[in-house]
Amino acid sequence: MKTIKQIVVTASLATAALGLVGCSGMSQQDKNTAIGAGAGAVIGGALTGGSAAGTVGGAAVGGVIGNQVKKTN
Repeated sequence: MKTIKQIVVTASLATAALGLVGCSGMSQQDKNTAIGAGAGAVIGGALTGGSAAGTVGGAAVGGVIGNQVKKTN
């Protein structure tokens, strides 16, 4: 069972990395939202032992946080 979790986490990270390649036409806020959602999904899945609810919940929370991040100068 541990091997399946490792495969899921690796696939999730690879998908997030490949997804970020297509971000060239996105605004900074859109990029932050995508990054937050990806990171939240990975963290949520890891904290809940790979449960779907934890992964989706983490993605939702991470996306909201990423969307609200503002660059300050």
